[in-house]
Amino acid sequence: MKNTLTRKQTIAIGAIAGIGALLAALILLPGGTGKAIGEPSHTEAGHKDDHKEGGKEDHGHEHGKEADAKGAAKAGAESQEHAELVEFSAQQIQSAGITLEAAGPALIGSSVTLPGEIRFNGDRTAHVVPRVAGVVESVSADLGQHVKKGQVLAVVASADLSERRSELLSARQRLNLARTTAEREKQLWQDKVAPELDYLQAKQAMNEAEIAVRNAQQKLDALGADASATTSSRLSAYQIRAPFDGMVLEKHISQGEAVKEDANVFTISDLSTVWAEVAVSPSDLDALRVGQQATVKATALNASASGTVIHVGSLLGEQTRTAMARLSLRNPDLAWRPGLFVSVDAASKASDAAITVAAEAVQTVEGKAAVFVRTPQGFLAQPVTTGRSDGKRTEILSGLKAGAQYAAVNSFVVKAQQGKAGAEHSH
Repeated sequence: MKNTLTRKQTIAIGAIAGIGALLAALILLPGGTGKAIGEPSHTEAGHKDDHKEGGKEDHGHEHGKEADAKGAAKAGAESQEHAELVEFSAQQIQSAGITLEAAGPALIGSSVTLPGEIRFNGDRTAHVVPRVAGVVESVSADLGQHVKKGQVLAVVASADLSERRSELLSARQRLNLARTTAEREKQLWQDKVAPELDYLQAKQAMNEAEIAVRNAQQKLDALGADASATTSSRLSAYQIRAPFDGMVLEKHISQGEAVKEDANVFTISDLSTVWAEVAVSPSDLDALRVGQQATVKATALNASASGTVIHVGSLLGEQTRTAMARLSLRNPDLAWRPGLFVSVDAASKASDAAITVAAEAVQTVEGKAAVFVRTPQGFLAQPVTTGRSDGKRTEILSGLKAGAQYAAVNSFVVKAQQGKAGAEHSH
């Protein structure tokens, strides 16, 4: 019985093993559909894994790009800082004459720019007239010629002048006779030969003759005529002379023509000083005061000079609604010619500024205002925002701290060195 049951069990076990082998074969076949319930297929799992791995790779790629961008920006900043830094040792700074100063507060006066024009100095400009009517005998001055005070410009023959000189000569002769008579009558009176009345009458005649001589003399002086001419051939000659040193600007006289006593025959001006006349609006009248110094600039000449305010008008023009101001300007080289348009910079009241630098310390670097700040290795071009400036100090609104050392005098040397270093770096 025992052996029979064992045989049945053996058959059952064999059948079960065969069924298990068949099921295993079905599962392991390629493309088989056999799978556990809820278990994903190899294909789906593969796709999911691929997507997961791909996502990790994409995310890593993005991090790589971001890191590269940051690195490039950092490298660019370091390169820019290196380009702006200009290496200068203490010995080089001393040799180049560069002066270091510290940025700090100062008083800065704002300025007003006014349009103007160069004019003749009215106090040193004369319209020369003959003072006597006559005919021009000769002309010795030419247009544009520099003449000295008292120099003869022309000679006019005048009949009226001849009569006045003759009157003076006659008065002198009468005076001589009256003196002789008075001296003789005085002697006779003292010798008690003639009465005192005769002496007194002779003395009275002498006094009247002296008055006549002085009168004739002053008439000639009023004409500016030379009273020393005594010959008959020169009694009519009137010499037109220059009233002061200057230049002949106009000439309206020629030999042989008749001129009147009030004709404007010459215009002479002393150009060693000229006037700059400016139009001042009512809001800018407080910026100009008599005696104040102002800067006169001419863009056509690329020149500037200092002038003194000598007059500020108190009335406004009806058409322009501006007042006229006048400055006196020295003109030793005669470069400031009348008619030249100029601008006048007048400084107003000064006010405090928190941070200022020397005006010459501000340089233009890449089209922007910059100050070269001192560093242990040299100088660094520091961009700044400037404010007011009076030509000596410039206000710094931003970009520079108080107390910072910078290149003041000869800062252009640092700029030149920076340009040289930039050119070598580009090559």
